[in-house]
Amino acid sequence: MSDFVATLDVRQIPADVLERARHLILDAVGIAHASAHYDFAHRSLSAMTELSAGAGDTPVIGLTSRLTMRDAMLVNGILIHGLDYDDTHAAGIIHATASTFPCALGAAARAGLAGDALLAAYVAGIEVGTRLASVARGGFHQVGFHPTGMIGAFACAVVAGRLFGLNARQLSMAQGIALSMAAGSMEFLQDGAWTKRMHPGWAAVAGLTAATMARHGFKGPERPYEGRFGLFNSYLGPLVEDADLNLASAGLGEIWELSKVTIKPMPACHFTHACADAAAILRLRHSLRVADIASVRALVPREVVKTVCEPVATKKRPQNSYDAQFSIPYAVASGLARGRFGLAELDDAALREESVLALAQKVEYAVDPDSPFPTYYSGEVIVTLHDGRELRHREHINRGAADRPISNTDVQRKALENMQLVAAPARALQVRDLVLAIGANQPAIDLQQGLGGLG
Repeated sequence: MSDFVATLDVRQIPADVLERARHLILDAVGIAHASAHYDFAHRSLSAMTELSAGAGDTPVIGLTSRLTMRDAMLVNGILIHGLDYDDTHAAGIIHATASTFPCALGAAARAGLAGDALLAAYVAGIEVGTRLASVARGGFHQVGFHPTGMIGAFACAVVAGRLFGLNARQLSMAQGIALSMAAGSMEFLQDGAWTKRMHPGWAAVAGLTAATMARHGFKGPERPYEGRFGLFNSYLGPLVEDADLNLASAGLGEIWELSKVTIKPMPACHFTHACADAAAILRLRHSLRVADIASVRALVPREVVKTVCEPVATKKRPQNSYDAQFSIPYAVASGLARGRFGLAELDDAALREESVLALAQKVEYAVDPDSPFPTYYSGEVIVTLHDGRELRHREHINRGAADRPISNTDVQRKALENMQLVAAPARALQVRDLVLAIGANQPAIDLQQGLGGLG
């Protein structure tokens, strides 16, 4: 992987991959703007402003604030991932852009490089991060670790390392150093804590730090992945038997995993999307009324139960928006009652709507025997009515999956809608055009400065 990152030439990356990369970045930037509307963003910014102590010169996406480079990376990662609306690599179950783009943006601007260098480093980070996450075959979630934060640290180590001119040996050291920084606990699922939001930004900080230490000759472990106490042996425990280390380097430079990264059509854990869509389709197709519904069963992949179905009490009555974003009962109830599951369904008033919560109490889950996980995040909803009729709909391939992608045109529409939550339409168009023009003729620092600016 280090050889690949060190020698990758932007001209080796297919034009369609580079264009999709720009759109993944645009999606992230749009979400970051939307996040500026929420309390978690301003509390994060307040904390980092205190730590930066007025010494920062790096803009934060969508805001007028300036922080130190590392603190800006952290906040940018929080903004991109904070609404759980950012892109996902299905096989790796990782939100890679939320860490690699803030890292690439900050490091490329600091190094005085152009947009094509930023793009190449971003693509390299996506290719490394998605493959590393795929090795675990979904195992990290089962043992309580969040690959977006953990694996993101290694991906960002190579992103920053490449932009700082590290050779293959130094890039390997950076990954070894990152092993002692990789983190990301799933405990937030128990009470809707905000910590998941900081995982990708913290990964960017860790990767930047590891690369800088390697650049100055600091030594890291030689075998951070396959070693006795390396990433997979330490974090997966018995599930390491199911891991496949060959996936870490399979097809590097020939198969572009970035093309398999999926855009989210709704602001919630990707595992909920198919069931939420199935519920909304049933409502529309059969003109369902909540009063007609006796019971509901949702079929989900076995691997997602711990994340979006348990603990049952919290999932059926979310205490906050984060609980709701990781709740099959709430997603299904929202789809059946409202016909949608968007940002409006996550505000306080929506979360207290008793008719929806009462319907969520009727939603039970079962393991989908025909699940194609992790290729697709399938879902099926079966509704039993008071008159005895049974209605069902299955979304075998979730909307936005690699085989059912959100188009670049739709990405632009989503980004503009998100930015216009806090910005004037003209400003949103300006940001869109700036991101889609990332290339050799655009200094990375101009991009960085152009993405800041809102009050």
